Amino acid sequence: MATGRTHRPATRSRGIPEATVARLPLYLRALTALSERSVPTVSSEELATAAGVNSAKLRKDFSYLGSYGTRGVGYDVEYLVYQISRELGLTQDWPVAIVGIGNLGAALANYGGFASRGFRVAALIDADPAMAGTPVAGIPVQHTDDLDRIISDNGVSIGVITTPPGAAQQVCDRLVAAGVTSILNFAPTVLSVPEGVDVRKVDLSIELQILAFHEQRKAGEDAPVEGEDPEAPPMRATPASRKGPDGDMPAVMPA
Repeated sequence: MATGRTHRPATRSRGIPEATVARLPLYLRALTALSERSVPTVSSEELATAAGVNSAKLRKDFSYLGSYGTRGVGYDVEYLVYQISRELGLTQDWPVAIVGIGNLGAALANYGGFASRGFRVAALIDADPAMAGTPVAGIPVQHTDDLDRIISDNGVSIGVITTPPGAAQQVCDRLVAAGVTSILNFAPTVLSVPEGVDVRKVDLSIELQILAFHEQRKAGEDAPVEGEDPEAPPMRATPASRKGPDGDMPAVMPA
């Protein structure tokens, strides 16, 4: 079986934009759901809705893959699953090492969705000597002292960092020195990497803060202004009714 150490996805060489690459997993997830329901074909509108994008963007994205669909029929679901999987490099085995086997690291190790998507958890690594040899998801945890050997022996191509933030950069440096060129970082810190190393950051606290912003904004929109009748219809300003020091102000000001 091929491993990620010797094969790289062809997306960059084929000139597929990064924004399109970021949407391909969304299409693949929607298509996989359709495939599991034995749906043979899907229209661009239906697939776009399932993936959460507009149909024009979807058709543009698929044009980079050479898929244009058939008028009146749509896209062949199974072929698109294969085509997108190939572009994402999911038709081969990608050995993954998780460094930092606390609650989050252990949860990721136990996640059953990796194998079905082309990823194999090949190694679990932790700095705590007491963790050495402890099986997590059926895989014995190994000590960070042996990180270089572990990466080499398992042909690891992707490193996942789930350490505390203070240890993340050092772990990152060691992964890169061992030959890892793709890193998924769950530690709440920004990593510095050399050119040629790809880092994807997953920061749950930032995502929650963004949701808090939207919740606060929705609450503010729903709250009545002091002195305003909450039962009255909302007032709509017109250009003529909004005066500024320099004359009329537009009804909608630029952000």
